[in-house]
Formats: sequence, structure tokens, C-alpha cells
Amino acid sequence: MLTREQMAQRVAQELRDGDYVNLGIGMPTWVANYVPTDIDVMLQSENGLLGMGAFPDIGQLDADMINAGKQTVTARAGAAIFDSAQSFAMIRGGHVDMTVLGALEVDVSGNIASWMIPGKRVKGMGGAMDLVAGAGNIIVMMTHASKGGESKLLPACRLPLTGVGCIRQVITELAWLEIADGAFILRERAPGVSVAEIQAKTAGRLVIPDDVREMSFFPTAGGE
Repeated sequence: MLTREQMAQRVAQELRDGDYVNLGIGMPTWVANYVPTDIDVMLQSENGLLGMGAFPDIGQLDADMINAGKQTVTARAGAAIFDSAQSFAMIRGGHVDMTVLGALEVDVSGNIASWMIPGKRVKGMGGAMDLVAGAGNIIVMMTHASKGGESKLLPACRLPLTGVGCIRQVITELAWLEIADGAFILRERAPGVSVAEIQAKTAGRLVIPDDVREMSFFPTAGGE
């Protein structure tokens, strides 16, 4: 199975030169460590930072420089800091080319549930509702199943939705999948993971092409 670092490396392969990219709270923030060295990408954080860099080493640590998840980050050359109103104007105005988000559930219609479990305390939906509506390309980065073993890739989301019909690509520790025509389409599998295992852990309709390849990784700014 893929580690979160490997998942981040695979997502980073989808970045394109000149992209403005928002990274959601949790696993998606690791993508900042693996931006390919041969492209220029501006990472945006919804709390008001454009030009976010990788996580800091001890010598770079600045407690006031944080992302939306309150993790300490770095700022690259040319970065700008502003208030959250300007940040959300960028998102709602369609100026974010790509966002990487975590999720609780995703279904075969491209719906995403990411913000609450009924009966549990929640602080609110946060910026995900704006990102799924405003970003040009949305990639979900999540675990394939819950801790109890229940699939999180479903025929229909059971939890309250964050967005409808907006997700086209999902990466889990097992696989890279596209969503189209009411199904998850298996494009890549993690090294050492069988198609049968992915099929067993996917509750929604799964299409398995003849040419499912094993995921590969390339040199990045993260070094591994």
C-alpha cells in the first residue's frame, strides 16, 4: 500500500507548469513537498497565503507562518500574504486551477462528502464548499476504507454532501481512479496491490480496463 508521502508524490505528477493550486487540510498538504523541480506552481492556502512552500526544517520554523490546518509552512520567493476575504475571492472567482482535498466518502456520480458525520461535533464546512465549486480540477486524496474496513468509494454517498458531481479523480493507498459514466475506473494500482483487493474494497461500481498499470514515481523536490 502507498504511504501518504507516496500518495502525495503521485498527486504531484498531476501538477502543471503555471498552475495555481490549493491544498486541503490533512494529507493533501504533503503535496507541497513533492512539486516537480522542472515546473513553477503557486500553492494557495485559504487562510491567506499564495506561494506556499514545503514544510520547514527546524532552522526555517516560523510559528506565525501557517497553512489553513495551522501547520507551520514556508513561503517561496514571490509569495503574498493577505486576508481570507481575498483568498476566497480567488477561489470563488475561478482563479484556482486545481485543488487537492480529503474526503470521508466519494461516490460513482462524483459527489463528495467531506465535512461532517451526524452526531459528531463539527466546526463547519470550511472552504471545501467553495473549492469544489470554484476550482478547475479537483483531486480527492483519501483512504480507500474506514478503520472498520467499510469502503469509502460508494454507489451513493451516505453522509451530508460537500459538492455534487464535481469529483473526477481519486487517489487512495491502493489505487488511482477516475470517475466517469457512473463508475470508478481503475487506472493505476499501488505496487504490490492486486486488482482483486481493490475490487473487494470498492463498494461502488468499478470498471477494470485491460491495461491497469502499476503506479510509478519520479524524482521531485521532496527527494524520494
